[in-house]
Amino acid sequence: MYKTKSIYTQVALSSIMENFAKEEKILSIPDELKVKAACFVTLHKINGELRGCIGTLEPFRENLYEEIWGNAKSAAYDDPRFPPLREYELEEIEISVDVLEKAEKIDKIEKLDPKIYGVIVSSRGRRGVLLPDIEGVDSPEKQVSIAREKGGILPGENADIYRFQVKRYH
Repeated sequence: MYKTKSIYTQVALSSIMENFAKEEKILSIPDELKVKAACFVTLHKINGELRGCIGTLEPFRENLYEEIWGNAKSAAYDDPRFPPLREYELEEIEISVDVLEKAEKIDKIEKLDPKIYGVIVSSRGRRGVLLPDIEGVDSPEKQVSIAREKGGILPGENADIYRFQVKRYH
């Protein structure tokens, strides 16, 4: 079974395992999870292959605890790219939680560093998001291109670009 290293991933794992009647909500919420913050919960197979990733760009729920709880469930069972997680897969996944800092609009992609910043590309109600430090994403151009594709934003289409930093917990 996956061993959590932080309270952030412990909350995510508890949320995922609740579907299998194996865990319950943590009743006493630690102070660091009482703040309002946006986050992404990402599931990877042990071989590094993505298994689910869902998050929020702005705080949506009452506190970070609830944000992680809801996003973990969604990453495991509602990510439209994957079938719902099965119990046997719990042996084969790793969890990370990215807590987002506020995004800032930038005027040129040279202000991006894909190892440090995530990116949001937005145009006419559509947006694509890519977290920082993704394997294989080694240039701002590639990062923006992937975010555009995820958002259905064409390469030549006018778009606003935002960058943000995260604190990643395993």
